[in-house]
Amino acid sequence: MKPTIIIPKGLLICLIFAAACKMEKDTSMGIQPPVAKKHPVQLEKHGDIRTDDYYWMNDREDQEVLDYLNAENAYYSKMTQHTKEFQERLFQEMKSRIKEDDNSVPYKYNGYWYITRYVKGGEYPLYSRKKESLDAEEELLFDCNEMAKDHEFFNLRGVSVSPDNTMASFATDTVSRRQYTIQVKNLESGEIHSDKMENTTGSSVWSNDGNFLFYAKKDPVTLRADKIYRHRLGSDSKEDVLVHHEKDVTYNTFVYKTKSKKFLVIGSISTLTTEYQILDADDAEGEFSVFSPRTRGVEYSISHYNGNFYILTNKDGATNFKLMQSNDVDTHSEHWKEFIVHREYVLLEDVEIFKDYYVLSERENGLNRLKISRWDGSDAYYLPFESETYVAGSSINVEFDTKNFRYYYNEMGAPYAIIDFNMETRTKKILKEQEVLGGQFDKTNYRTKRVWATARDGAKVPISMVYHKDVELKGSSPMLQYAYGSYGSTIDPYFSTIRLSLLDRGFIFAISHVRGGEYLGRSWYESGKLLQKKNTFTDFIDCSKFLIAEKYTSPEHLYASGGSAGGLLMGAIINMEPELYNGVIAAVPFVDVVTTMLDDSIPLTTGEYDEWGNPNEKEYYDYMKSYSPYDNVRPMAYPNLYVSTGLHDSQVQYWEPAKWVAKLRELKTDKNLLFLDTNMDAGHGGSSGRFEALRETAKEYTFILDLEGKVP
Repeated sequence: MKPTIIIPKGLLICLIFAAACKMEKDTSMGIQPPVAKKHPVQLEKHGDIRTDDYYWMNDREDQEVLDYLNAENAYYSKMTQHTKEFQERLFQEMKSRIKEDDNSVPYKYNGYWYITRYVKGGEYPLYSRKKESLDAEEELLFDCNEMAKDHEFFNLRGVSVSPDNTMASFATDTVSRRQYTIQVKNLESGEIHSDKMENTTGSSVWSNDGNFLFYAKKDPVTLRADKIYRHRLGSDSKEDVLVHHEKDVTYNTFVYKTKSKKFLVIGSISTLTTEYQILDADDAEGEFSVFSPRTRGVEYSISHYNGNFYILTNKDGATNFKLMQSNDVDTHSEHWKEFIVHREYVLLEDVEIFKDYYVLSERENGLNRLKISRWDGSDAYYLPFESETYVAGSSINVEFDTKNFRYYYNEMGAPYAIIDFNMETRTKKILKEQEVLGGQFDKTNYRTKRVWATARDGAKVPISMVYHKDVELKGSSPMLQYAYGSYGSTIDPYFSTIRLSLLDRGFIFAISHVRGGEYLGRSWYESGKLLQKKNTFTDFIDCSKFLIAEKYTSPEHLYASGGSAGGLLMGAIINMEPELYNGVIAAVPFVDVVTTMLDDSIPLTTGEYDEWGNPNEKEYYDYMKSYSPYDNVRPMAYPNLYVSTGLHDSQVQYWEPAKWVAKLRELKTDKNLLFLDTNMDAGHGGSSGRFEALRETAKEYTFILDLEGKVP
């Protein structure tokens, strides 16, 4: 149900700032920021009335809204004019570490080696393949630089090659709303077929005979993936057959093929519940049958091998998941048998299936573990990892009949490697190590560590850190503290060449593994969502206090960063304890929680009820309102703030950060910096080019480096 909008009489006036508007003057530079006109709208729910002075900003087609965003951009540009040269230098520095003519590690599938590569000066990848041997002649499949040349934004995804290797479906987005158009290319002639499926997720899968494509289509308003269609190659998409309509607005749907190539699978997924339907991939025009009916709170995923399905599930209270087995005839959950038991302190994240082996991806005490086992039970062992700040996981493993398991590994202070591990001989071959160009990088110059902060309720919150060996830990070092903390998404201690630009200038970089993520298992996620969401915010704050108390940094030199739901985290912490931070970076921040979650026409809203709660229920409404950053802005001093957004963002609508900044401008009592930087051509992920995206990072880094006096 949408909130009731009550517009007070006599207030239907100009919706935008004007020269006569009150201006907040910046005494240090004499530059005046735009201040948005207030146009009070009252939003009523559960007898509670919230007044939103900036509700009018939610129309991206309104020229006055665009004028306001452009005015904010102009203010940001003027206020940071003295840093422009440094921004460019920083951009070039970050770019110089990246190998421009880089190649992915080739992988073999159905008789071809597939390669993604970049060329010097190119912003986008080239996709190619070689038949049978890496010495064979290269076939160029897609040159994204050529495809993108007439677009401000471009993204290609979902390349899927037909079973006979003659065609490939692919999808493009040129707006950044994540609404992809699927087309088909003849790989022998280079011709693009007339087939065109619009407003899709971008993914598609072939039937085994190569005559049909299955794909998910989005609701044009909410952008929820709600329909699965079957498309006959060469036909008009208007003739496509609807094979599944997911009518429950809290679910999204998708389609794929099992690694065994035997089944087409339709998945329906919400935050807490999943359901699958299967169809023999040789019988594309047949009827899908439900694998096991959805049961609220029961999540499962399926893999197929040798006449059996293997089901990763939390069924029967298996909080950290277990692996079960059923034959591929009778798949109802009543007939599942336990294959890998549930373990209280080990999160079972995934299973990779091969002909003779299977590989479990686990997480214990926050650390990745990879366990390799033979199907016949004759052998089982873990790959050895020693560091506490590493990332390891399954890479691209599309081949079924192979002894090689491909995985990636990196430490927080050292580049990643792609490794082929022979599961039979237990020998490994490093296929690729990330190159850090420039000649100045030496991994021995960096130190990493994991420390544990005690949260106010006694929980131990891990923090992964990296810093240059010359940094003195005496409380005066600048630190960038990062976190996400939602959806069970785990931010592992990954290596970044870009981050070196901070580390080499004396910064410590810290990832706080707060509740709401799944770093310490499923219960770590459960205790940071719904009516326990505030644990995410207080965990971050308590980590900040720990880092200050232990002399890693101080409030004068501590900076916080987060994006999307991590931007919500940023908004919450500065309302709660702003004095802890000198500056905050909030990227595409989800800050108007109550209004967004009450509007079921906005993309993602209904599917998020199990994450945040449904504010149509008063208990959740009250709890959301108590932490929603926009609703809790009040007259007080805030840290320096850099806020970014994209006009076409489909995940967090641009008006959330725009309204938030306008309200902060009105109420904050300090003279600290407050910037709203809107990319007028991009969406949730920012710029689409490989290097152009670095310019956005250069802006963020310059913001905090300037506050530290490190910008010449």
